[in-house]
Amino acid sequence: MARSIENRLSESLPTENQWQAVLARDANQDGNFVFAVSSTGVYCRPSCPSRRPRRENVTFFPKPEEAEKAGYRACLRCRPKAIGGNKQAEMVKAVCRYIERHLDEPITLSRLGSEFRQSPFHLQRSFKAVLGISPRAYADSCRMNQLKRNLQAGHSVTRAMYDAGYSSSSRLYERTASQLGMTPDKYRRGAIAAPIRYTCTDSPLGRMLIAATDKGICTIQFADSDDELEHGLRHEFPFAVRRRDDAAMQTWKDNLLRQMHGHKLRTSLPLDIQATAFQRRVWTQLQSIPFGATRSYGQVAKAIGQPTATRAVARACATNPVAVAIPCHRVVRKDGDMGGYRWGVERKEALLQLERAEAAAR
Repeated sequence: MARSIENRLSESLPTENQWQAVLARDANQDGNFVFAVSSTGVYCRPSCPSRRPRRENVTFFPKPEEAEKAGYRACLRCRPKAIGGNKQAEMVKAVCRYIERHLDEPITLSRLGSEFRQSPFHLQRSFKAVLGISPRAYADSCRMNQLKRNLQAGHSVTRAMYDAGYSSSSRLYERTASQLGMTPDKYRRGAIAAPIRYTCTDSPLGRMLIAATDKGICTIQFADSDDELEHGLRHEFPFAVRRRDDAAMQTWKDNLLRQMHGHKLRTSLPLDIQATAFQRRVWTQLQSIPFGATRSYGQVAKAIGQPTATRAVARACATNPVAVAIPCHRVVRKDGDMGGYRWGVERKEALLQLERAEAAAR
């Protein structure tokens, strides 16, 4: 699942995860915490469409009232105090908290229904209506994300496995082949057996990094400087053998820049990315959106056969690791507002304007 799903339990969110939620404009964290910016004196909800501030200027507060006590005022654009009152959403948050506290135990719909005094059918339907996934899928996602954090922290596979709630190594290896893309031990070592090459280049959206394994492109990122890009690559692949190789990446770089300008490629760019079944369905649908066109999150949800999964579609867009190659920038809000974008809403708007101009010139 997406990074935003692993961060559902906001009150216990580590600061770094809160910051990642802010960078991803994760609407599912709205109401769970606010972030305040010392340079402006304003506090916002995580999904605020405003430009992302510098990390050193940001402080997190559990509630708007605490931010105001500290001297900050509410953002007039995202209105962070106008959140709450949705009983169904509050119930689902409570279920999420319960699941995360009991990852080392069997969590069945019957057990959840008894705990929250609802029929298993109604509880599952409500859960999927809010998050777009089942309670079981959410629990699996929490375990996998906890496992990844433990492995990246250098814990042994055995310790990471039990801390994440897996009951046996056989069950662990059953689940990780598709979701990690490698064995847990290899993931722990940062995919050291699969070196990552990368290049940085100018693009219509500023500096762009393209990184790839031997199988294909694994990440595409935007930033204001190469240092920032390389820091992002280190964060994503902390133990990998990362090597800048401009010559080897030249063809993929040229093809990606051509694609940004609307030129149809003879073959699609090879991608080496891991995804849940839901993410893959969303990302495949995004690749069918015509150049220069947009779709709403609701339209994408309907196109994949889950019309109530609008928020889950937004999360899948926010966690897309290969910008432009999977055009999540072509998904906007129902009212035409840009919505969020992992690399900044200004870049999203600029990219859409570029595509429309190129399409009109044909």
